[in-house]
Amino acid sequence: MTKEARPTSLTLTDVRKSYGSLAVIHGVDLTIGEGEFVVFVGPSGCGKSTLLRMIAGLEEVTDGEVAIKGRDVTDLDPSDRGIAMVFQSYALYPHMTVRDNLAFGLKMSRTDAAEINRRVGQASAILKIEHLLDRRPGQLSGGQRQRVAIGRAIVRKPDVFLFDEPLSNLDAELRVSMRIEIARLHRDLGNTMVYVTHDQTEAMTLADRIVILRDGRIEQVGTPRQVYEDPANTFVAGFIGSPRMNLLEGTWSEGVVRVGDAPLPAPALQATLADRTPLTFGIRPEHIQISTEGVDGLPAVVEFSEYLGGTCYIYCRLAEGQVVTIESRGDLQPASGDRIRLEFPPVRSFLFNTDGVRVR
Repeated sequence: MTKEARPTSLTLTDVRKSYGSLAVIHGVDLTIGEGEFVVFVGPSGCGKSTLLRMIAGLEEVTDGEVAIKGRDVTDLDPSDRGIAMVFQSYALYPHMTVRDNLAFGLKMSRTDAAEINRRVGQASAILKIEHLLDRRPGQLSGGQRQRVAIGRAIVRKPDVFLFDEPLSNLDAELRVSMRIEIARLHRDLGNTMVYVTHDQTEAMTLADRIVILRDGRIEQVGTPRQVYEDPANTFVAGFIGSPRMNLLEGTWSEGVVRVGDAPLPAPALQATLADRTPLTFGIRPEHIQISTEGVDGLPAVVEFSEYLGGTCYIYCRLAEGQVVTIESRGDLQPASGDRIRLEFPPVRSFLFNTDGVRVR
């Protein structure tokens, strides 16, 4: 089944959240397809975890509707919504074995013992933790504990999995391996998954679609490629990508953008702009071409560079003071103080108006 043909799994309709007079979620509308992996990403305080907790029923919805598989669950208890949640903290019972931790929720719901054993066996096999079933959480590594927490969600057979920054407590190497495990889990189970993170690498590698949030509002929804290659505004352009997109202040003049006295070729536009219109010119670090010879291109002075093996990040300053970051994968590594020239392919460039909205 194509993504376009997927039935709806989760729908948010004009969802709002306020604490007294303080509004933190401002009319969010979102539809998530059956089996889709959607990641909420944004800076701290943008509302991503609050929105996830509203889906889970852990935060009351001030206004709007949450529906799961066409059923209005806005006012239902978390246990009645058909969801299972994995938190940043593992929240395992330390006195129980892994087996008992996995089974606890099913026992509380009076599930048949044979069914409990079947589900625990199935979940532990999926997560490759069969050899850990008789251990207690204190005898496990951080990655093993997180697998158990995920297994506890799997045994519930939910309609929707909710992940709230589940890898934040792990070291960098373990985060990579667990990210692969979660991607494999989604492939094998096929359940709808909604995942919250502040880590854009997790968002870009895991998501079918990314929801980028700022100040309780959705800034853009799209595939990882769409939000990276076709940002809707300067916030998305600057937030997605590391190093961030270069955003240079300039002015429209006779078909080019002038940054200081230098004309930069502009991308093809459908919009008509008046001369002297203020604009922001955007280009990603890996798309800037650099040269140490010749007279073409925008002159810049190298401030410093970072050699990272296969990649070199070069930080330079333009004549009028704006800073540009370049990502080079060649052998070129200019030294501080070197004078270089920068070329900006128009097809790789973006323009934004003074409100930060993309000009097309």
